[in-house]
Amino acid sequence: QVQLVESGGGLVQAGDSLRLSCAASGRTFSKYTMGWFRQAPGKERELTATISWSGGRTYYADSVKGRFTISRDNAKYTVYLQMNSLKPEDTAVYYCAAHRHYYSFGYSGADFGFWGQGTQVTVSS
Repeated sequence: QVQLVESGGGLVQAGDSLRLSCAASGRTFSKYTMGWFRQAPGKERELTATISWSGGRTYYADSVKGRFTISRDNAKYTVYLQMNSLKPEDTAVYYCAAHRHYYSFGYSGADFGFWGQGTQVTVSS
């Protein structure tokens, strides 16, 4: 079981940067692939980025590739999402998630079994 708490959301202007953090409970954090997902009003939840348990493998949605960077610090049980060159279309609730299984990589929301409560990111034009 993993409990996740996101932080770092807020209101920014287009072109600004923001860093989201997700603190995890439990010493099994280093065994899980972690992901960031987002859901905009009226839209389905979508994958933003994922990172493998060791940090050696990452995956990004095309919409954020080159602008967002996912990273993790296993010693601090924390995963980050650095968001640069933010656009109004990045406005959404951002969720941190942990994969259902140890040492497994995934891209789909269905692969992830543990979710945080979300943090709002609003980008004004």
